[in-house]
Amino acid sequence: MDREESSDEQDVSDELARDHAVLTQAEQEWSRRGPLLESYGYRLRPRYRPGWTPSWRDGNDDLLRCEDFYRIPRSFLIDAERIEDGKLVYIKAVSTGNDEIKIATMLSSPPLNSDIRNHCVPILDIIEDDNDPDVSLIVMPFLRLMDDPPFDTVDDVVDFVDQMLEGLVFIHEQGVAHRDCSRKNIMMDASTLYPQGFHPIRDTLLSDVSTDAPHLSRSAARVMYYYVDFGISVRIPPEVTPKLVTGRLGRDRDPPELRVKRAASGGTPTQKPYDPFKLDVFILGNTIKKEIYENYSNLEFLQPLFSTMTAREPQSRPTAAEAQEFWRTIRDNMSRLHRISRLRGRDEVWAQTAFLDIFSFVRIGVWISTGMYERIVGMLSMARRSTLG
Repeated sequence: MDREESSDEQDVSDELARDHAVLTQAEQEWSRRGPLLESYGYRLRPRYRPGWTPSWRDGNDDLLRCEDFYRIPRSFLIDAERIEDGKLVYIKAVSTGNDEIKIATMLSSPPLNSDIRNHCVPILDIIEDDNDPDVSLIVMPFLRLMDDPPFDTVDDVVDFVDQMLEGLVFIHEQGVAHRDCSRKNIMMDASTLYPQGFHPIRDTLLSDVSTDAPHLSRSAARVMYYYVDFGISVRIPPEVTPKLVTGRLGRDRDPPELRVKRAASGGTPTQKPYDPFKLDVFILGNTIKKEIYENYSNLEFLQPLFSTMTAREPQSRPTAAEAQEFWRTIRDNMSRLHRISRLRGRDEVWAQTAFLDIFSFVRIGVWISTGMYERIVGMLSMARRSTLG
């Protein structure tokens, strides 16, 4: 590296240091709320506490290794620590009394919160902003995207589909249609995967961003998946028929019913009312197809499921309950060996596939041997107890 390049890099570093030493307007709002949140048992990171000064001013010139260098990525959402047990939480600022609060709270309240089929993000607290009664702060567990870290085995995918269909059936039974249940709104509690924790912004690193955060595989520590963000969800009472809505909001633009019909002579485009529950079925099926099936080559068993869920005509799609029953039939016909095999990326070259398959077979062999050993030891132990008895 020549002297000029080194000087340019230093200039960039100095500029970043100056820029991040000042809280953005959104960060200032959260910093103001810090004492209120702490009174409810939630503590913000040092960056947002009173009297904060940038740690890199103390001689640490590696900005990326300074925990307080990292800003919140979205103005309405911040991470915090629950003081009681040190667990990470998310706090979201929303309009007081809006439909998101009403629906999310309803789905997270007794007796629904004790239903094992409930995969709606738990609401831990709702705090009214003491400076703005029009803003409420929803406290939720800290979640990661559904594929972060990535799926590892076929069984990981089976478990994911199990939980998401189970959760969708549950939501629909409460008369709620999510309307945006795509990848960014399906998240997981990965706390069991990270025994040493992780940083909420640099989530591949430990909380002090000093080194990589080690994580377990899903086969070693089961995770829970959740539907989040009920911002455009609707609740339709059972007595209301037909159950139709309009609206084109949402991340997934593929559902046919979200398209509008162009009006003649430059008039206002029109949209035909649609069934939001069948929309949910399409979006979840499309998520399974695009985010999972299209990334791995040994998930052919998923094709019949997402094909029927993403039928062009809504009346041709199954209900969530029917999709779940169809899925159970598919799942129950899968061999155990297939389920514990590794996922094969569609972009793998043959040599990579061969090497990884051999490694996977060795792992399966160890798993089978360990299982047989444990069963034999268990049988001998039972026989011994019987003899002594």
